[in-house]
Amino acid sequence: MKIENPNPIQWHFAQRAQQLESSAIREILKITMRPEIISFAGGLPSPATFPIEQMRAAFDKVLSNQGRVALQYGPTDGYLPLREWIANSLSIPGSVIVPDQVLMVSGSQQALDLLGKVMIDEGSRVLVETPSYLGALQAFSVYGPKFVSVDTDDAGLLPSSVAVMGQGACMLYALPNFQNPTGRSLSVARRQELVEICARLGLPLIEDDPYGALSYRAEPQPKMLNMNPDGVIYMGSFSKVLTPGIRLGYVVAPLPLVRKLEQAKQAADLHTAQLTQMAVYEVIKDGFLDKHIPTIRTLYAGQCQAMLAALEEFFPAGVHWTRPEGGMFTWVTLPKHIDSKKLLDQAIAHNVAFVPGAPFYANAPVSNTLRLSFVTVPPEKIREGIAILGKLIAASM
Repeated sequence: MKIENPNPIQWHFAQRAQQLESSAIREILKITMRPEIISFAGGLPSPATFPIEQMRAAFDKVLSNQGRVALQYGPTDGYLPLREWIANSLSIPGSVIVPDQVLMVSGSQQALDLLGKVMIDEGSRVLVETPSYLGALQAFSVYGPKFVSVDTDDAGLLPSSVAVMGQGACMLYALPNFQNPTGRSLSVARRQELVEICARLGLPLIEDDPYGALSYRAEPQPKMLNMNPDGVIYMGSFSKVLTPGIRLGYVVAPLPLVRKLEQAKQAADLHTAQLTQMAVYEVIKDGFLDKHIPTIRTLYAGQCQAMLAALEEFFPAGVHWTRPEGGMFTWVTLPKHIDSKKLLDQAIAHNVAFVPGAPFYANAPVSNTLRLSFVTVPPEKIREGIAILGKLIAASM
């Protein structure tokens, strides 16, 4: 029997909830579900890369041989054989990572939330790149930080800016490899300088690395984690090298911090799905990624070249873009008078979508920028979509 309520509840939300906003990307993705849209908007890996048969076989094997363990609650820090595999994959001579430093999380987005929860007080100074990953800005903003935008140039984050701004900050968040949203990467020299500056300042450095394996040249850059394991927090994910649907990531941190993150995770979800961790370990334990990742690189490199060629052909003079050597994105800078949000409205009317650049800025949004993702769009559609965008931009100049 339904109870009639003469006095509907007036919902009161906590102050932090009142500050929450929907992701600009997620709102755009609702539009891009229409089949006629050529979408450069989503930061989604290509479904063509998903190892469906290997995942199916792994789940079947785990359930058949270890079903009672896989379907039970698991330890908060994660499935030990998988943590051992991750620790071994990150270790190099002179820099050994141990499994106790590894915490499995439900997608690296959870790692961002946990780091914010245990490291950020209201008003804490958090250094971020200009522009930075929107998901990190969202995750951290719940805890009321004061974002400090670190200067960048065409080669990425400027360590000298960190040296000036880093005193008294609680962390620096950076994506050194094929950054989302710009596609830029830090040189080895800048990585070393950045790690040295952070060590001198006592500034924790978060190295978010979801795209590092996706170098088109198959020459991964050295990890800042290995340069200073006591001061660098490393975030990794299986979303871009296996599939995002499994929601499996990990964070590697010094032991005092990883134990505090573990406590925060206990309060959030007890543990990441045991079945998923065991199945992923079954897939990767015998070297599958060594064969699988090169196929992803080859596919993405071809689509990146199709994008860059189309930009050269169809975008008018006065428009600039990055030329990534890996990853999933290129970053476009338009003439200053063109607002990419208004351009998006015009583009959607012509069945093309992208992400305006302003939401990626923690401070002082730059409205004449936009992000293009090329990995889910076939080359012929890339050319068609960029031709449309080029005409719309030219008409605005």
